[in-house]
Amino acid sequence: MSPSSNLQLQHFHVNKAARAKVNKQKPCVLWFTGLSGSGKTTLSNQLEQALFDRGHRTYALDGDNVRHGLNKDLGFTEHDRKENIRRVAEVAKLMVDAGLIVIATFISPFKTDRDMARSIFEPGEFFEIYVDTPIATCEARDPKGLYKKAREGQIKNFTGIDSPYEVPLQPDLTINTHTLSVDQAVQQLLQLLQLHE
Repeated sequence: MSPSSNLQLQHFHVNKAARAKVNKQKPCVLWFTGLSGSGKTTLSNQLEQALFDRGHRTYALDGDNVRHGLNKDLGFTEHDRKENIRRVAEVAKLMVDAGLIVIATFISPFKTDRDMARSIFEPGEFFEIYVDTPIATCEARDPKGLYKKAREGQIKNFTGIDSPYEVPLQPDLTINTHTLSVDQAVQQLLQLLQLHE
């Protein structure tokens, strides 16, 4: 018997539609995926600022930040990465239910995990944003020195080096950070959200 077999979902008078109405926005999650150093966090930071300046209610979920708290018990094995994404997707779903625009930045290298994340949202609530940056550019940036450590064998299961990254086949938006400026990319993201409203 499943541990949750004796549990029931509770329904409250204040629901997602009511929260969306009071927030004057359509809640959703923008799920940024891409290699380490591709620019996910930079883009999400600028996008959130642009949305905040326009009066939107937002929250950014960042891979490193979540691993300092909610997911600090997880490592980087394939199993732990899957659990990392599962937990984050569930948190993002709660935030969307609260009426927020959620900006999630996670390498999320496996298609099955990204598909799982999308599947728990209602249609039109989940946008997969592929931050497309060549690995050579990511390595040249190497803002945290992780590629260097991975190349030296100090970090195992590092995406792009000794662990695969499965490129999204049909993302809702592809951002080419090697050809677009941050401002240009943010404009594309804002346009995506405007079409969503």
